Amino acid sequence: MAEKLEPAKVLYCGVCSLPAEYCEFGSDFARCKPWLLENAPDLYPDLLKEANEKAADNVSDKLQSVGISSGGAGGAQSSAQTGGTSKKEEVKRLPGGKVKKKDRQEVIIEKVVRNKRKCITIVKGLELFGIKLSDASKKLGKKFATGASVVKGPTEKEQIDVQGDIIYDIVEFITDTWPDVPERSIFFIEDGKKVQAG
Repeated sequence: MAEKLEPAKVLYCGVCSLPAEYCEFGSDFARCKPWLLENAPDLYPDLLKEANEKAADNVSDKLQSVGISSGGAGGAQSSAQTGGTSKKEEVKRLPGGKVKKKDRQEVIIEKVVRNKRKCITIVKGLELFGIKLSDASKKLGKKFATGASVVKGPTEKEQIDVQGDIIYDIVEFITDTWPDVPERSIFFIEDGKKVQAG
């Protein structure tokens, strides 16, 4: 008589509901990682190693950000750092100790040609002057009798796309409508180079 086989026990992921061995092929493996580390660490040993490295990096980042002030040269260094508060406002720390500088207040205007005939004028940076982009797009659309919309650009920042070639007329309109935007802060992108409008 043949031996009776037991059914296989399959561990299903609590996040994506796939079998745990197939989570890495699912749509969102990053969300499954914490669950897998807790419930199935033997399936993905690389995840365990990666989690330990991240924990070590986080500890070292915290120690670097706290800093230890000692009486010697370090104390002089910390007092010099506190004296330069204006630089501290401009700098933002990113994970990994990288430094992100504050965006410069400038409006960049660029003309893009589509289908060899149609032009789009792109306006970036108005939000840095405290201008609401939806209101600005409505005003631009009314002034130039064209379509204007707020869209996300390739860098995930919002910009205004205006249909038509209005690149030289738009500078005067921006400075008249929003006096907070000085003409020296407006730039054109011509042949891949940034050129001042004024």
